[in-house]
Amino acid sequence: MDEARAREILAAAGLRAADAALLALGENAVFAVGGLVAKVGRDAELLPRAERELALAGWLAEAGVPAVRAAEPEPRVAEGHPVTLWHRLPEAVRPPEPRDLAPLLRRVHALPEPAGFVLPRRELLGGVERWLRLAGDAIDPADAAFLRERRDSFAPAAAALLPRLAPGPIHGDALPRNVHVGPDGPVLVDLETFSSDLREHDLVVLALSRDRYGLDPAAYDAFTEAYGWDVREWEGCAVLRGARETASCAWVAQHAPSNPKALAEFGRRVASLRDGDPEVRWYPF
Repeated sequence: MDEARAREILAAAGLRAADAALLALGENAVFAVGGLVAKVGRDAELLPRAERELALAGWLAEAGVPAVRAAEPEPRVAEGHPVTLWHRLPEAVRPPEPRDLAPLLRRVHALPEPAGFVLPRRELLGGVERWLRLAGDAIDPADAAFLRERRDSFAPAAAALLPRLAPGPIHGDALPRNVHVGPDGPVLVDLETFSSDLREHDLVVLALSRDRYGLDPAAYDAFTEAYGWDVREWEGCAVLRGARETASCAWVAQHAPSNPKALAEFGRRVASLRDGDPEVRWYPF
């Protein structure tokens, strides 16, 4: 689905496509339409997820959790594609920081399971096979086999973990980029990865960002102070981290056939995992 096709679907959903401004184009095409934001799903298979995301928004609103709010409770379906409508957030007053994320996660982690719909598990390793298959001959078969072995090792280990926190709803992609700091304070955005699983999943993300992606240790310390606990103190942290690193490496592999920078980054990540070096810096591409 390119921008032109997404605009056709937007118009078929009864929205003013000619006046819409494209904000992002990925698994969804995201447009600003007046005071609303419209998300056009890439294909019909995304309809159940779109329905769940809108249900989530209503549930979070009822619970008083600051998060993006739906403008309509159900998706529109246009030419087989789900289209969801959201209230547009005011302009950000500053970039989000890790410390902004912590109180939002505390509120999410205090919630019970929702009534009326079921949150999926956080399947960290579920996409590994598909990503490696998409990589094809662009990557060394030995590297693909290595990642499959890591997946097969970490999957049962992660399933057997004893959590420190009570399991339940999590954001699933707990990074500062999924926080918007407006005039009324930080709010959560991007609800697509909400799951029900170990709360530690949300905390390992920033621990890995500290060690692999260059997050300032002082910013990480501000996050753990605001949250009230450092997941690195948990004996299961290395297992969840290893599973996430495996998935992150395989995710890069799918871009290798068409992106030389992705291929180089994939090589860097695989080598660091083979060497068992937890502090080799990983980079976007």
